[in-house]
Amino acid sequence: MRPPAFRANHPRMLGGRPPRRPRAPEGYGSLEASLLHCPRCRQAMPVRKRLLLVLLDGEKHEYVCQRCGTPCASKIEPLPRVMG
Repeated sequence: MRPPAFRANHPRMLGGRPPRRPRAPEGYGSLEASLLHCPRCRQAMPVRKRLLLVLLDGEKHEYVCQRCGTPCASKIEPLPRVMG
């Protein structure tokens, strides 16, 4: 079978171009981990977020296992931009 012919006057086409995709919502700017794999416990465990360093470009946080205290991951959060 042949694919259907391209039609510029298709109802979903505006001015001969395909429709634009909507932008993703900005609601997922930053996510927080609640469970991470702990290398010592060898399973997914609840974690606490701990401030490790304050850098020029952001803050470095460490995720620590609540049961044994082993660091499981780290994350750098950029500082919020000040407008004005």
